Amino acid sequence: MDQQGPISPPRGTGLRTRLTVPVLAMCGTLMAVMQTVVVPLLPDLPRLTHSSPGAVSWMVTATLLAGAVLTPVLGRAGDMYGKRKVLTGALVLMTLGSVLCALSSDITVLIAARALQGAAAAVVPLSISILRDELPPARRGSAVAMMSSTVGIGAALGLPLAAMVVQYADWHTMFWMTSALGALGVAAVSWAVRESPVRQPGRFDVVGALGLAVGLVSLLLAVSQGGQWGWGSPRVLGLFLVSVAVLALWWWRQLRTEQPLVDLRLVSRPRVGLSHVAALLTGFAFYANSLVTAQLVQAPKATGYGLGLSIVATGLCLLPGGVTMLLFSPLSARISASRGPRITLALGAAVIACGYAVRIADSRDLWMVIVGATVVSTGTTLAYSALPTLILRAVPAEQTASANGVNVLMRTIGQATSSAAVAAVLVHHTSLVGGAPVPTLHGYLLAFAMAGAVALAACAAALTIPGDATPEDTRRAKGRTRGARDEAMEGA
Repeated sequence: MDQQGPISPPRGTGLRTRLTVPVLAMCGTLMAVMQTVVVPLLPDLPRLTHSSPGAVSWMVTATLLAGAVLTPVLGRAGDMYGKRKVLTGALVLMTLGSVLCALSSDITVLIAARALQGAAAAVVPLSISILRDELPPARRGSAVAMMSSTVGIGAALGLPLAAMVVQYADWHTMFWMTSALGALGVAAVSWAVRESPVRQPGRFDVVGALGLAVGLVSLLLAVSQGGQWGWGSPRVLGLFLVSVAVLALWWWRQLRTEQPLVDLRLVSRPRVGLSHVAALLTGFAFYANSLVTAQLVQAPKATGYGLGLSIVATGLCLLPGGVTMLLFSPLSARISASRGPRITLALGAAVIACGYAVRIADSRDLWMVIVGATVVSTGTTLAYSALPTLILRAVPAEQTASANGVNVLMRTIGQATSSAAVAAVLVHHTSLVGGAPVPTLHGYLLAFAMAGAVALAACAAALTIPGDATPEDTRRAKGRTRGARDEAMEGA
């Protein structure tokens, strides 16, 4: 039977205690910045690295695959061996990857370095678990909401920052900057964050981790490369078959292992399972906003709808969304406290759908593009802030990091699927502009409609999640039930 470590004693009010939340939020923002800084480089990297565009695309794919595999694995390791210890390790790997990118122009080294940076995807679930263990309930909701919002904040800040560095300095400078920030993050966590005593002792499921890695890599590789390799190609179909077979075998084994990597019985509970479904759908809906907005505003003016903006100007168009996420995270916490996180999640998904309705109504004027993208970001803030709160209320304290790791994994799968679906829609709706194929406005509008429909599905999934009873409430209710039963037996 799982054992829960001792509850963390109340912390003091010293400088380190006050800096715990800001330090963890900084690390979450830095993680998101690391994932986006390479985007402005992609058009020029084939020339800079003397490689093909297909090889360069692996700098994004490698990070995605590594993050998807390592997030649940590191979450489980954090629950077992110490969350701060594993968090520090993930930040070290992220920083090492950035240093390697700064030192090399070889595409093989760059891809390997970006895979190391994928470990940073576990920063947010590990940090949320630390916040649950270290903060009193009164501060926990707002801190978790802020931590969840760092994903969007960092992405919004990373793109214009990277674009300006690429435009005005050597591209290696960008990675030296992120290396310095990563080292600062490691030092700050070591100083300001203490190790949580809440653990789930046991033996790490190495076979389960390897099986999950093979299944997820096969699945996400097929999804992310299907458009380039051909959805009906033997490679893609083979990868899908391998993923289905391996994940089915992995699921069967996890149910029969005494100490599994992922507690599937916990996942099968409606409160947890439906939260994961909502995370997948929300990740799909959110990611389409960044993908489509960047392409639409950079489209040539000759298309009749494009604005012909530079990469720097494109990043600045997304910046208001990041600021909005920062401002609305406290509101999300207040709504969750008064109405429950499932209502916040449903509201956020509905707001995302409204944002796409704005995009469909007008995607020609710059100010309307910014308004629509910002509305989507606002909905994403509400939804992403509510998801970890739902998980915190539904799982035992000693399984917080692994459960949130699975939730982040579902968001990652949603984003990968969104990327493939948007690409498929735009590829099938193109016209020639200056002799080159360019997506039509109709294609973009279809992508918006698809993402809006998925957001509505996320809203429906959120509303089907059972009520917000916490594990503590459940234990108290069981205690009252046992007490009533004992009294009845004594009366008999």
